[in-house]
Amino acid sequence: MGVSEDRKNPLADVDGGACPARLVLEHVTSRWGVLILIALGERSYRFSELRRHVGGVSEKMLTQTLQTLERDGFVHRDAKPVIPPRVDYSLTALGEEAARQVRELARWTDRRVPEVEEARLRYDRARRGAATPSG
Repeated sequence: MGVSEDRKNPLADVDGGACPARLVLEHVTSRWGVLILIALGERSYRFSELRRHVGGVSEKMLTQTLQTLERDGFVHRDAKPVIPPRVDYSLTALGEEAARQVRELARWTDRRVPEVEEARLRYDRARRGAATPSG
């Protein structure tokens, strides 16, 4: 059963390896996919600008992620026939919708960082305490 077929649980089959929604979700929420969608939600970018803006992404990973997002219909690649070549990347309507969702998740994450850090401290203290031999 696909995601669109089960209205009671829209993510009923997303844990199935063959679920098409799972693959799209992986592309949109990948490490670089999230950052690229957020960046392109601000404006269009040339490749080198986008690479600088995202920071830390290799040329190879940026190329692969842009191609994947383009194939999925989220990114539009506009190659201008000039010398030197000029290629601009922007979001499609579908990409803009995805970027809004991802941006909201990023905002939520940013607001919750203090709680996550506190949870990590509690966890680490508990693990250290469990590892200490009692005497």
